[in-house]
Amino acid sequence: MDKKEILRYVDHTLLTQTAAWEEIRQICDDAVAWGTASVCIPPSYVKRAKEYLGSRMAVCTVIGFPNGYQTGAVKVFETRDAIENGADEIDMVINLGDVKDGNYQKVEEEIRQVKEACGEKILKVIIETCLLTEEEKIRMCQVVTDSGADFIKTSTGFSTAGATFADIALFAKHVGEGVKIKAAGGISSFADAEEFVSLGADRLGTSRLVKLAKAEQA
Repeated sequence: MDKKEILRYVDHTLLTQTAAWEEIRQICDDAVAWGTASVCIPPSYVKRAKEYLGSRMAVCTVIGFPNGYQTGAVKVFETRDAIENGADEIDMVINLGDVKDGNYQKVEEEIRQVKEACGEKILKVIIETCLLTEEEKIRMCQVVTDSGADFIKTSTGFSTAGATFADIALFAKHVGEGVKIKAAGGISSFADAEEFVSLGADRLGTSRLVKLAKAEQA
């Protein structure tokens, strides 16, 4: 795969707490210039970014981020607000405490409610793989499949580790038909990005690949 092809898989991401509008505007411009799949930005910037971008680029935002322990009602409200402000895609964080309690039915119901709030918009479910056992990851593949969500996603990028090749291979083996895979967190080279795609990733959450492409062009 050439670099332009890899960049089409990228959700070009900026979620730092201190991100100012000028930085958000810049990644919007870069996403358009390099043909990424979307920009992934904080909810507070969705309306302004969508007004700025129009139909030139999909706008993705995060819900229940980064810890996932808001109530389901709060996540649903956040989702509806984001959609009303123009979000095209939603990346939500699950309640990891419910997973640790083995309460998978509650996790699935929360995802279902958020998906209902999304309507036809894309929903990606962040399960934070670095905090789960292999058995929990496999169970979450089934939960996400049964919930009707569009994607399972590895990581927020704000915990102890990001995506691994092993986790993407595990997802590819255990998710149901029609569920796509997003690798996110720590993707720092085009070689790694290509490997994630070859293992089954349909999206890549990263801020680094566009920066690398720009640096090589300079």
